[in-house]
Amino acid sequence: EKIRELIPEARVGLAHGQMRERDLEAVMAEFYHRRFNILVCTTIIETGIDVPSANTIIIERADKLGLAQLHQLRGRVGRSHHQAYAYLLTPPPAALSADAIKRLEVISEAQHLGAGFTLASNDLEIRGSGELLGDEQSGHIQSIGYSLFMEMLDQTIAAIKAGKTPNLDQPFQLNSEVNLRVPALIPQQYLNDVNERLIFYKRIANSKTEKDLELIQVEMIDRFGLVPEQVSYLFKVTAIRQKAQLLGVNKVDFGPQSGVVEFAADTRVNPLALVKLVQRFPQQYKLLTANRLKITVELKAALPRITFVDELLDALAA
Repeated sequence: EKIRELIPEARVGLAHGQMRERDLEAVMAEFYHRRFNILVCTTIIETGIDVPSANTIIIERADKLGLAQLHQLRGRVGRSHHQAYAYLLTPPPAALSADAIKRLEVISEAQHLGAGFTLASNDLEIRGSGELLGDEQSGHIQSIGYSLFMEMLDQTIAAIKAGKTPNLDQPFQLNSEVNLRVPALIPQQYLNDVNERLIFYKRIANSKTEKDLELIQVEMIDRFGLVPEQVSYLFKVTAIRQKAQLLGVNKVDFGPQSGVVEFAADTRVNPLALVKLVQRFPQQYKLLTANRLKITVELKAALPRITFVDELLDALAA
């Protein structure tokens, strides 16, 4: 009635889930054949309705709908060659819940092909998920986040496949600490966009092999030009961290004149290689404790220091 008052010349139809099946079918057929040009309806139309001539959808109180619902409803228009529009009407942002704001941000950003997977992942992050191996509708995923949960799950499955029993008392993952006192960063002058910088930092930190690092570096050169010295150091230090992690080295701390290498309890460092190193160069290498090696060597320039540490880890793995 409101719409008829606002637009007297409009031909308005009505569709909702409480209607009889044949009446609902008749209304949809009339709308499809353009016998009326405005359909007022509930979310019942999200279930695969295909009306190519429909080019605008107005969703009232979009903040009350789920992410999957909004995605499906938005997909009811733009199914032909006509330019289509989706308007999501909400109260002022101050009146919206935090989750509603997140849902609206995600739906407005996910406009590319293949956005369905992105939406599904974000939906899991926002509202959580059920237990993986149980029938509960809410589990631990919401507490720790979807990405960390999947990482923990992958590591546990890999341990079981290798015939090992996952030790839940140990830290989830050994994160080797590498501090070489060099400027290893992405300068603002090289990459001005903060979000892009954070994305690249995360990708570099999560890389598993030197090949991964090479691909990221090629991409950065392709997009932003030749990498400055600081970015080059960042890739080299990350490659050293990867080696340290594989060797079971907890910490590498190296300055201009000396440094310390700290081994984990289950380190894969070759003990014979370590003993030979200490015996051959007693002035440079000294075992402070069973798991701490002190190195005394003057390397004031950044690049020789990085190269020295890299070659040292290769020698310890020999």
